[in-house]
Amino acid sequence: MPDELVVSATLVVPAGELRERFSRSSGPGGQGVNTADSRVELSFDVARSPSIPDALRGRMLARLGNRLVDGVLTIAASEYRAQLANRTAARERLAALLRQAAAPPPPSRRDTKPSRGSRERRLTAKKQRSQTKQTRKRPPDE
Repeated sequence: MPDELVVSATLVVPAGELRERFSRSSGPGGQGVNTADSRVELSFDVARSPSIPDALRGRMLARLGNRLVDGVLTIAASEYRAQLANRTAARERLAALLRQAAAPPPPSRRDTKPSRGSRERRLTAKKQRSQTKQTRKRPPDE
């Protein structure tokens, strides 16, 4: 198991800041399911981590807000029978979440005006539709 969690080229979380808890997993495992602690809970304190730059911390806290409990992000993995596979899966999911949260915001959209041709097509279609509806009316009684 690698010591540090590489999120991106600029963001690396040292192993000392990650907390792992192991417990018994539900699901596959046969007789060993009652004895092996294969479920992994991986926790990382986003709010107080010294490895996250301050400029990035605000964005990450805002994007992960609904997943954090007191600034701590917790990932649980129990899909595999082996503890090592669950540890790897939890680390990969944590890295993916942190990568998404740290991504820069998309460029803002510039407002554009409809082109002259599209305005003319719209008005032509409206006139044609109006004409169609006019022909459906009953002639006035005289």
